[in-house]
Amino acid sequence: MKGFGLLVWVRLLELLLSVRQSYAADQCSWRGSGLSQLQGSVEQVFLRCAEGSVEWLYPSGALRLSLSPRPLWAGLGPGVSSNTPASVCVKAEPHWGGAQLYLEQDGVLELLIGDALGHTHTRCFSVTSGERPALFLQATPHQDISRRIAAFRYELRGERSEQPNDNSVHTEPVSSEGACRPCNDTEMLMAVCTSDFVVRGNIRAVDTDADLQAAVIKVSATRVYRQKFALFSSNGRLTHSGAIRTPLSCGVRTGSGSFLFTGHIHFGEAWLGCAPRYKDFLRVYEQAKQELQIPCTLDTH
Repeated sequence: MKGFGLLVWVRLLELLLSVRQSYAADQCSWRGSGLSQLQGSVEQVFLRCAEGSVEWLYPSGALRLSLSPRPLWAGLGPGVSSNTPASVCVKAEPHWGGAQLYLEQDGVLELLIGDALGHTHTRCFSVTSGERPALFLQATPHQDISRRIAAFRYELRGERSEQPNDNSVHTEPVSSEGACRPCNDTEMLMAVCTSDFVVRGNIRAVDTDADLQAAVIKVSATRVYRQKFALFSSNGRLTHSGAIRTPLSCGVRTGSGSFLFTGHIHFGEAWLGCAPRYKDFLRVYEQAKQELQIPCTLDTH
């Protein structure tokens, strides 16, 4: 019996060693090395934010990444409740290599990103309330892993009507949030309060990002009200310059006049939300201000 008990403890110890658990220091991002993993082991990683990154140096073995933000829909913006479907999107870094990334769902693995990355499309899949999605990062055999780095970013986004609401994995080259549809007055006012950037400016040019199937709007901003990151930089004059992306299907063209550009940041890039002509926004804003119905203030002087 003693020998049997010892055997059980040895087996438990082996299981504990083969499945390691780690939490990111900030619980949003994780960075580690396959050199520290036991051969054939699967390390459990828990990520508890709505966005973050994973960087796996010298991939070896496998990682199981549990995405379980507290709460799951925190940080997805006003109006997105726990009953609202959401999308999880992943995007590999340009230097990706040495591993394959899978979606783990109901015991089935579905490939999201292969070892040889030939594009930078964003891959997304839908989740609903109560689900805790997991990603499985599997190292691929290579004789030389010294230059292999499997790095990607992830985001949880509020589901929009333009996105699939089933559990299928789909390629999302662009953000579909508010795409192509003009904003009504209420949405226009709320965009000023909730957007990652709010700038007033003119369209200098519109280029095409063929890889993302997006129009790149080159903006000369005469005023930057708010920006989450340094998206619009000064050119040493009174104006700032920056780029905002929107789906090619929206058919954005160059045009005269001043616009109020608002939107959100996805994977470090600005994506267009509401963009009314400034004179139209000012009319709506002043009327709401007189009626004491503005959700937040903006210095329009």
